[in-house]
Amino acid sequence: MPYPTSAQATTIAGLLARRDGSLPALRSESGARMSYGELRQQAEQTAAALAASGIGRGDPVAMVLENGPHMAAAFVAVAATAAAAPLHPGLREREFRDSLESLRARALIVTAGSETPATKVAQQLSVPILQLEAIDPAGGFRLVGGPAAAGNLPDAARPEDTALLLHTSGTTAKPKLVPLTQGNLVASAANIASTLRLGPEDTCLNIMPLFHIHGLIGALLSSLCAGASVAATPGFAPMRFFKWLDELRPTWYSAVPTMHQAILQRSARNAASLGQSQLRLIRSSSAALPPSVLAALEEAFGCPVVESYGMTEASHQMASNPLPPAARKPGTVGLAAGPEVAIMDGAGSLLPVGATGEVVIRGANVMAGYVDNPQANASAFHGQWFRTGDQGICDSDGYFTITGRLKELINRGGEKISPREIDEALLEHPAVAQAVAFAVPHAKLGEEVAAAVVLEEGSDLTQRALGQFAAERLAAHKVPRVVRFVEAIPKGPSGKLKRVGLAEDLGLA
Repeated sequence: MPYPTSAQATTIAGLLARRDGSLPALRSESGARMSYGELRQQAEQTAAALAASGIGRGDPVAMVLENGPHMAAAFVAVAATAAAAPLHPGLREREFRDSLESLRARALIVTAGSETPATKVAQQLSVPILQLEAIDPAGGFRLVGGPAAAGNLPDAARPEDTALLLHTSGTTAKPKLVPLTQGNLVASAANIASTLRLGPEDTCLNIMPLFHIHGLIGALLSSLCAGASVAATPGFAPMRFFKWLDELRPTWYSAVPTMHQAILQRSARNAASLGQSQLRLIRSSSAALPPSVLAALEEAFGCPVVESYGMTEASHQMASNPLPPAARKPGTVGLAAGPEVAIMDGAGSLLPVGATGEVVIRGANVMAGYVDNPQANASAFHGQWFRTGDQGICDSDGYFTITGRLKELINRGGEKISPREIDEALLEHPAVAQAVAFAVPHAKLGEEVAAAVVLEEGSDLTQRALGQFAAERLAAHKVPRVVRFVEAIPKGPSGKLKRVGLAEDLGLA
């Protein structure tokens, strides 16, 4: 049975109030700890500091901070009162300008003494700058600077107040701004905590960036919802992963497939760490996990791997494979795990079991609509159902399989091909470390199948040999006609391998 969670809480402050104040909430990589009581106090002090600058419930506050316990504490503290808007620290000046303008940020929080183009942009836009000064290594901080305002402490946040603002990835269009409410976030955190059976004895090793929904909700807030702790690392570092496993003794971690693959590549030389690992589960989300990688992870770590399905607009989790003894089905994203999930045709009718169509969702964790974007909202919703843009199918047991992004499907002479199927076939070759299939322009067919492949070190695999291998596993029209061997496949900010735009990046379009 799942551990009891704070599903009854409807705000972040309410969630924190229900936790035992003596339990550890955040841990640094050095082992320093911040308790739930100290985190609550940090949130109260932050609310006062924001109020002193005239910032209250739901006001957008941009944050440019590096991963770690201070970023984790700052997100929770800001989102408990205002609308936190974490931005990728690696953005360029123009990108920061676009982000701060679209957010209509009331303030920008940066690390004291740091150098970031965001500061220059904020000054140009007259956005007040608050500097985060670290007080202790466990995440304690104070905010200094900003304009003085005669602001009393804001009223307590309400479930309908915006708590988090994130931009979509924007691979095919200008990024859209997703507003997630207090109620959205707490509902999703409770769903994840229940799915993973999290309890106070659990520790999550967070290696995901805390400007992405996966790290913020899938790792951080889900843990706090269950009274568990989070080991807040500086970010993903394959060379340090097994050291953290030894020293921080986490019981689970969540990551994207590229991270899992990098960890696997170092697992053989870290047999001692594997032997004494305390991991009771591994979670994968944000991109399709090849079944071969899932099997290798389970063999290496000796614990179940659960693949989940999420997106920003749903406050992360929508579906998940369950933990044993329930059945896990590799290749699927599991059962609906929070919101209602269904399959819809192009006309808006829900489809029966076994039919392929667009995955749609509705529920307490799903956003109400994009900010100031009526055109996007009109196309994103059909009634109460949010259209994910993913193509999928539901089997008779209620397990969903994502067959591809509708915008990523390869249209080869009228044949619609899912690139994920090709990825998985290529990854079965022992010399292939990573593979991403994508469309390239073709004069007669419209589009042809191509693939970018990273080989294992020392491999001399040829394109012809790989093509013959693929032809034994795929129908002739699905076999890549163009294969590019590359040192690395471009990734997005969250670590997902890039597919849209890859033809242009590799000079094939």
